[in-house]
Amino acid sequence: MPITDADIGRDVGIFYPDLVNIYGCEIKTGSRIGPFVEIQRGSIIGPRCKISSHTFICEGVFIGAEVFVGHGVVFTNERYPEATNPDGSLKRDGDWELVETVVGDRASIGSNATIVAGITIGEGALVGAGAVVTRDVPPYAIVAGCPARGIGDTRQKRARSRRPSAAKPLQIA
Repeated sequence: MPITDADIGRDVGIFYPDLVNIYGCEIKTGSRIGPFVEIQRGSIIGPRCKISSHTFICEGVFIGAEVFVGHGVVFTNERYPEATNPDGSLKRDGDWELVETVVGDRASIGSNATIVAGITIGEGALVGAGAVVTRDVPPYAIVAGCPARGIGDTRQKRARSRRPSAAKPLQIA
């Protein structure tokens, strides 16, 4: 699988370059790309993102800074996909409508989520593993399920989960 015609920034880690399909896209500084990832032309991956293995990022997807994309996440870029035109000929570039998707800075998308074309996932939002996102996700929202529904706010959950200062070492007498 090739890496061709891609604008790859400084300190981008593609640890298994023979196991990715990356072409015509932009990957900004400091991002990490796992094996078996496809990133198509016209997509942009922001700085310091982590794109986990087996993820598919199609044309028209724009991912902000410091975004986590879990294993096996799939983005789509057409609302009504069809294989053929009305005359029976196979559809090619220009025979379908590209619908863009935007992922805001510091959002997180859990493993095996599906992001339907035309969605905006807001800054700091969290998409649960396996969710099917069919509508916009507001900033800092937590969504899960099929279809994905709001179940919380990352600002509240993350504030509770912050670890206190370093624990003291266990003393065995």
